[in-house]
Amino acid sequence: MALSSMTGFARGHGVSGAYSWAWELKSVNAKGLDLRLRLPPGWDVVEGPARHSAAQVLTRGTIHGTLTIERLGVAPIVRVNEPVLAAVLATIKGLAGRVDAAAPRLDGILSLKGVIDVIDEDERDAERGTAEAAVIAGFRATVAELASMRRHEGEALGRVLTQRAKEIAALAAQAESAPGRRPEAVKARIADQVAMLLDASDRFDADRLHQEAILIASKADIREELDRLVSHVAQIERLIAGGGSIGRRLDFLAQELNREANTLCSKSNDVELTNIGLELKSVVEQFREQVQNLE
Repeated sequence: MALSSMTGFARGHGVSGAYSWAWELKSVNAKGLDLRLRLPPGWDVVEGPARHSAAQVLTRGTIHGTLTIERLGVAPIVRVNEPVLAAVLATIKGLAGRVDAAAPRLDGILSLKGVIDVIDEDERDAERGTAEAAVIAGFRATVAELASMRRHEGEALGRVLTQRAKEIAALAAQAESAPGRRPEAVKARIADQVAMLLDASDRFDADRLHQEAILIASKADIREELDRLVSHVAQIERLIAGGGSIGRRLDFLAQELNREANTLCSKSNDVELTNIGLELKSVVEQFREQVQNLE
């Protein structure tokens, strides 16, 4: 199963009878699936099927969907609102002897709000039902196109994440072979630190000195961190190869990678290991940022 990004765009349009419709879908990152629809008045019937269709092909992301509808080739019907016209004429007649003004013209009377109503031809139920079915089918096709674009973006993300995982593995290998990890180098650092302790105080007994040496040695050992880094990279490669909705799992592994990189830096008493740890933190952060876009 292919990887999918959470960002994408798709547009679909069509005509059904006198109705022309268009869907526009935009997708951005989110923790879950959130479909936000903007529908014309009276078209709420399409919302339920649209949500069902989106859930069939998408698992994460905020989807902004906009539907526009037009009725084409429908002649408008002009109607005179007789009660409003009668009230206007009665008012004009009542003011005729009280106001010194020219008699009102017909176009002026008809331009008054409410005197003339311009409406569309009444919709037929069968035609409206056919249009609603076409709009719902159009949403299915448009959301499928959106999912296809997100998969295309996901393929590119997969290549980037794989490259970052290789870089993390390479840095772990560098740390593994760093001169500062050799037994003689660790022994020399421990000897230097023990000497510093002895210089600071002459009251250390043999047992206490032994305990301090063990503590220093344990802090200098990054074997566990390196093993976990290698294990996490292997898990990442397996997940990417398997595909599917792996964004949350990769995000968790990114947090674990960052934790190991921080520990490696804190334990390091060697300049080269410290530099490797800092570069490792940078690559892990790049990995984490890209993971945020993955479904």
